[in-house]
Order: sequence, then C-alpha cells, then structure tokens
Amino acid sequence: MYAYLQGRFTFKSPAQVHLEVNGVGYELHISLNTYSRINQLEHARLFTYLQVKEDSHTLYGFFDRQEKDMFLLLIGVSGIGAATARMMLSSLKAEEISKAIVQSNIKLLESVKGIGKKSAERLVLELKDKLGKYASDSSFSGTGGNSLEQDALNALVALGISRSQAEQSIQKIILAEPSVSLLEDLIKKALKTI
Repeated sequence: MYAYLQGRFTFKSPAQVHLEVNGVGYELHISLNTYSRINQLEHARLFTYLQVKEDSHTLYGFFDRQEKDMFLLLIGVSGIGAATARMMLSSLKAEEISKAIVQSNIKLLESVKGIGKKSAERLVLELKDKLGKYASDSSFSGTGGNSLEQDALNALVALGISRSQAEQSIQKIILAEPSVSLLEDLIKKALKTI
C-alpha cells in the first residue's frame, strides 16, 4: 500500500520511530540496523511494509530497499513472523542473512534470538534457491557493486531483456565510457548495444 514515507522524525527509539509527513504522524517499527542509519538524521525516507491482521495494522520501516526486500522474503517463510524477521534484521544485515542462507550457515542463523535449528534449516531450504538468483546481483550479496549499474540492470531486466545479456551490455558501456554517470544515459547506451 505504501512504498515509502518521507518526512521529519518526531520520535526515535531503537524499536520504533514516529515520522511526520505533511502533518500526519506515522508510527513505524524498525530494526536496529535502520535505527543506526537514522539515529543522527532529522529527516529521512523510509521504505515501508504494512502488515494487516485481524486485530491490528502495523507499519514497518526500512532505511533501504535491500532490508525491506529481505524482510519480505523472511516473512514469506512458514513460521517466520514479522517480529522474528525484524529481530533477524536487527542482529544481522540483509547481506549477512543472504550469505548465511546461500552458504547454508545454520549456526549463524541460529545465533539470532528466536531462531532455532528447525527454523534456520527451513530458511535455508525455502530461500536458498531464491537468494541464489541474486548471487550475481548486488541486492543481497554484499559484494558492493555500483548502484548505477544495479539500477540499470534492474531496468533492463524489467524491460524483458535477459539478465546475462543486460549485464554484458552494461559492462561494455562501463568499460568503453567510464564517465557515464546518469542512469538514463547508461540504459539508453546499453539498449543500443543489445
């Protein structure tokens, strides 16, 4: 329902914030990782997820899209609720969780409060293949990667171009013209090479 909220913080704690947007105050539940990123900020944009239950509507906030994407993957696993997913994202960064799942590092996953051996094994079983698709992608891999390149890659894939073809095209442009700094230019040039 809400993609993100941008506004001024009126209250901050390690578990939740109040974000004022055009005179309306939103209460968002956050992870410790998000809190550490916004602690010194007065204004920010938080990506959001609205969980609707029979007895409550809860809004979750995330500093970046990668954390939100990981949260959505985690709550999609049977037995992992929003509170547990938020605890995981408070204990580990999104890329650390991804790496642990892809490498079947059950011990690291178990180190998170609320995650037992069976839950850790279920996370690996249900998410390893999904996260494996992101291995060459910098979304969760922690390999860094250029945001410009990643955004261009996502755009090309959304246009129906295969990921491998899009990656090759982007790399050609980056090597030939390292000064390209606008996303639109990179996408246009990459499309011309395909």
